[in-house]
Amino acid sequence: MLGWGLALLAVIAGYAGYGWPGVALAASVVVFWLLLQFSRALRVMRNAAGRPLGSIDSAVMLHAKLQPGQRLMQVITLTKSLGVKTSDDPETFVWTDGGGDAVQVELQAGLIIQARLVRAPQGA
Repeated sequence: MLGWGLALLAVIAGYAGYGWPGVALAASVVVFWLLLQFSRALRVMRNAAGRPLGSIDSAVMLHAKLQPGQRLMQVITLTKSLGVKTSDDPETFVWTDGGGDAVQVELQAGLIIQARLVRAPQGA
């Protein structure tokens, strides 16, 4: 909502300062910003497509980097892999490393509310 509010403010300021050419400039800036966001999302998804689903190098290192409030896109950037969805309410994704350790990430509205490290049993 903040982004759209700033976009509307830019269009209003463009009109107030320069008339219709200012509106055209503000609209161009907003479209450029949207293209940058779309390009970023595509790059993250392209990188994640090259790895197995829910696979990470180290669950402990990932858990140390996660904080409440981070977006799912930031988690996918860190893991370079899409997580395995295990639950819908709250939305829960799991990433597992080669040793069997896993990180469970609970999301609400696309933001992390909790991240748990689940250790593999010692005898496994």
